[in-house]
Amino acid sequence: MEKRSPVSPLPPGQVIRSDFPRFGVSASAKFDIPQTEHANITIRGDLETFTLRYADLAALERVSVSADFHCVTTWCYPDVGWSGFRFRDVYEHLVKPHLPAQMTPSIMAFKGLDRYKSSLLLEDALADNVLIADQLDGAALSAQHGAPLRLVAPAHYGYKNVKHLTSIELWRDVPSYRSFMPHIMEHPRARIAYEERGRYLPGWIFRYLYRPLVGRTVRKMNP
Repeated sequence: MEKRSPVSPLPPGQVIRSDFPRFGVSASAKFDIPQTEHANITIRGDLETFTLRYADLAALERVSVSADFHCVTTWCYPDVGWSGFRFRDVYEHLVKPHLPAQMTPSIMAFKGLDRYKSSLLLEDALADNVLIADQLDGAALSAQHGAPLRLVAPAHYGYKNVKHLTSIELWRDVPSYRSFMPHIMEHPRARIAYEERGRYLPGWIFRYLYRPLVGRTVRKMNP
């Protein structure tokens, strides 16, 4: 197995894995991923609903990003090569023209085909290295890692990187939806550099809550 070195110094509480397993919540383990080459993305929220086609994305500049992937449960898979379309370009060229006059969203909710949902603040979503990705390490995304499209936000823990992306909601204010974690635990930003693993408790406490779940979750998601 190829040995990879981290692109950046390991942040607090993270340890390197030699493999990159499919990982997620229990509900996603039962999800039968459809075999489709491309997927449309529905844009909704505080604007009139419309659809982005893959052809719309493909007209944008293709961007490649190499980054370490950090799961909130404390494991890291280093030097992952993602390729796709910069989210800032998607927003500026394909989404912003549809926004109502004087409307600037503060938060974006991303939802996958497996019904998993998480969010990013607008300022985080528009970072230079945030992608809607369709390739991993030079090949088309596999079902294991989010085909046909997924969000890639390297500065944030993995639970913000929604797989099988099918819709994006734009809201002026935080909406009353729930992500995979109870809302009292999910951190609104989940920035790795600040160890924002969850809400209300110091990040280092969550290390000891999550680590025992890793082995069991890997076995469930990768039978």
